[in-house]
Amino acid sequence: MRRRRDSGFPWVKVALCALLPLVLLNLAVAFFGDTVVSPFSLSFLEQKAHALATYARHRPSCLLEGHPELAPLIRDSERRHRIPTGLLEALVEVESNTQPHRISPAGAMGPGQLMPGTASLLRVADPFDPAPALDGSARYLAEQLERFRGNVRLAVAAYNAGPGNVNGRVPRNGETEFYVEKVLNHYERLRPRPPPPRPSKPAPAAKRQARPVSAPPRHPPVDRPSAG
Repeated sequence: MRRRRDSGFPWVKVALCALLPLVLLNLAVAFFGDTVVSPFSLSFLEQKAHALATYARHRPSCLLEGHPELAPLIRDSERRHRIPTGLLEALVEVESNTQPHRISPAGAMGPGQLMPGTASLLRVADPFDPAPALDGSARYLAEQLERFRGNVRLAVAAYNAGPGNVNGRVPRNGETEFYVEKVLNHYERLRPRPPPPRPSKPAPAAKRQARPVSAPPRHPPVDRPSAG
């Protein structure tokens, strides 16, 4: 009898073996980075692998020491780099929901979601360590504010899309325009309100000066004719 050759089975095994590392990588990013990513995503594989390796190096110290609260670190970074109060906090809320261990589907890391290349440029060795990560994000945001002459909208767009992609307007790439609106809405809620104007005091009424009472004019005595 001739043996029936199943030519499809080996290719199925090869396909499964090829897909397994991809699926495990994306599932690890979703689990450890608290994000949503397709198990079969082929995008940013190098960045996601780098983020997971950085997280693995960071995690032991984090388990032993924990993390400080982010709010004081954010305020200190805003003051240090002269960022408008509330702007960095709004950006961090949108980027990571203030989660220091966040990993994005593109491999961005930490509270400010620094990409591996940006973190290296800013000399942030551990983007999951809140203090240096927030300081790096603040420096990068301050650079964009200076580049775009204080235009908050364009600076936020450059933080997301890169300054080279912002040519005088917010790029329409299906992401950045919505990102900018979210950050600005949070910023409007967090920025300090100017004090209400003081009610103007009514001008004091001019005091009337009392006129000096003039003495009645004295008439010279009338010489009466003498009786003669």
